Amino acid sequence: VQLVDSGGGLVQPGGCLSLSCAASESIFRLNAMGWYRLAPGKQRELVARFVGGGDPMYADSVKGRFTVSRDNAKNTAYLQMNSLKPEDTAVYYCIAVKEGLTVWGQGTQLTVSS
Repeated sequence: VQLVDSGGGLVQPGGCLSLSCAASESIFRLNAMGWYRLAPGKQRELVARFVGGGDPMYADSVKGRFTVSRDNAKNTAYLQMNSLKPEDTAVYYCIAVKEGLTVWGQGTQLTVSS
């Protein structure tokens, strides 16, 4: 499977943005999908993920602000990010797990700044 990240950009604090992760095959075939983020000087953080058809899991730092969804017909998952904060600034990477292997997207930069 291959993943294509898109949707990053520059947003003011309090703003919102949606990231997309397009998979090269049906997301039904994937065991899990989600997003990590990596900010300078910080550890990689698992932001959100969903396993199969189960409920999504969110990091405490984004709970209540970020929401994942998926469009099975488009083989695409989305990360809706609301009430953005400067500390959300990072490169966001979509990931997918299939048969024990983790595949990464190329990443997309989110900058939250006034």
